[in-house]
Amino acid sequence: MSVELATTQDADPVKVNRENSPLALRGMTVSYGQKPAVFSVDMTVETGKMTAIIGPNGAGKSTLLKAALGILKPLAGTTTIYGKPVEDQRHRIAYVPQRASVDWDFPTRVIDVVLMGLYPQLGLLGRVRPAHREKAKGCLDRVGMEDFATRQIGQLSGGQQQRVFLARALAQDADLYLLDEPFAGVDAATEKAIIAVLKSLRDAGKTVVAVHHDLSTVTEYFDNVFLINTRRVAEGPVATTFTTQTLQDAYGGRLAAPQMEALKLI
Repeated sequence: MSVELATTQDADPVKVNRENSPLALRGMTVSYGQKPAVFSVDMTVETGKMTAIIGPNGAGKSTLLKAALGILKPLAGTTTIYGKPVEDQRHRIAYVPQRASVDWDFPTRVIDVVLMGLYPQLGLLGRVRPAHREKAKGCLDRVGMEDFATRQIGQLSGGQQQRVFLARALAQDADLYLLDEPFAGVDAATEKAIIAVLKSLRDAGKTVVAVHHDLSTVTEYFDNVFLINTRRVAEGPVATTFTTQTLQDAYGGRLAAPQMEALKLI
C-alpha cells in the first residue's frame, strides 16, 4: 500500500488537548534509508485509557513507539509527554520492549531485572535496600512470578520473561505505560495475566499504549485504537473507530471476508 493511499480520516476522533495528553506526536516521520517507515504522523493519546496501535506488518507500529521515546531518531516531528519534552518526563514513562529485542542470555536474576525499574529511586550510589527488594517482590507477585525471583532470566519461558518485564515496568510507578507487542508469543495464561494487570493500571488512572496484532481481542482489551499504515489512518474510541472500513483502509483491503465477519464489526 502506498503512502498516498493511507489517508482515511477518523471515524470518531478522540478530541484531546495536546497539552494534557500523556503522549502527543506531531508530524512524526522516520525513514530507513530511502523508504519512509512512518510519514508525518499525528497522534494524541487520551488519559486513563488503553490504546492499541494497529496495522499490518511493516506499517510502522513499533517504529512509531520507538521514535516517540527517542530510541529512534526521527527525520521530523515532535513528541510531548503531558505537554513537555520527553527528556523532561522520562520518570513518568515505563516502556516494555518486544521480547525478541532483548538479550535473554545476559546473566541476571529475575529480581535484579525488576530492580532495574527502581534505579531512578536508588540515587547516585544505587544502594538497594530491603524496602526496594520488597517492592520488587510485590511487583513480581502482581504478575504471578514471585516464586521465580532468584531464577536466571534466561531460564524462563517466553511468557514468563514477558511477565518479568511487565513487573519491571510496574516498579517504575509510571503514569504512562508503553508496550511493544506485549502478547506476542505468550501462552494464554500469560496473556490473561498481562491484560488483567494493564486493566488494573487503567482503572487506577494510568494510561496504557500497546502495539497490538490480534484483531480479535481489540474490542475486549482496549478503549481506543490508533490505526496506521505508514501514515495515520484513523484514531478514536474502539466502538466507533474499529470498523470494517477503517480496518480495510489500514490493511489495504487485504483482510479476507471471513476474517472480517468473525470480528462482527460495523
